[in-house]
Amino acid sequence: MRTKSSNDFTLEFPSRSSNEAFARVAVACFAAQMDPTLNELEDIKTAVSEAVTNAIVHAYPDTIGKVTLRGRVCPDNVLEITVKDHGRGIPDVDQARQPLFTTGGEERSGMGFTIMESFMDRLTVKSTAGRGTTVTMRKRLAPRVKAAK
Repeated sequence: MRTKSSNDFTLEFPSRSSNEAFARVAVACFAAQMDPTLNELEDIKTAVSEAVTNAIVHAYPDTIGKVTLRGRVCPDNVLEITVKDHGRGIPDVDQARQPLFTTGGEERSGMGFTIMESFMDRLTVKSTAGRGTTVTMRKRLAPRVKAAK
């Protein structure tokens, strides 16, 4: 079930490695309206980097495709980020979520999903071989107490 958002954005960009930094900054700017702590913001940026890098490296290994990045502000101060590609998909999501598993060669650590899971409150991965992958991450940000004047 999809929850109502008070604000959202959608960006689409080519699966070039240079766009990973763009995605990080775009999400950080969007999340700023929720007044996150610096630690929360770094967690979010790291998780987004991992998700976007996975789409760039694994979904489109031999070609440039499209990556869609969505952000939503949900009730209870929850930030939801979705990274979607239309690449080759993941044949076995459970296996792919295991630490150290990679299809990206020896230069890849196989820790992307583990990192996303550790920095966000919830991680959902849906994939169909040959059709693409959707990664949805949610993080509830701590309410900030406003200083008295």
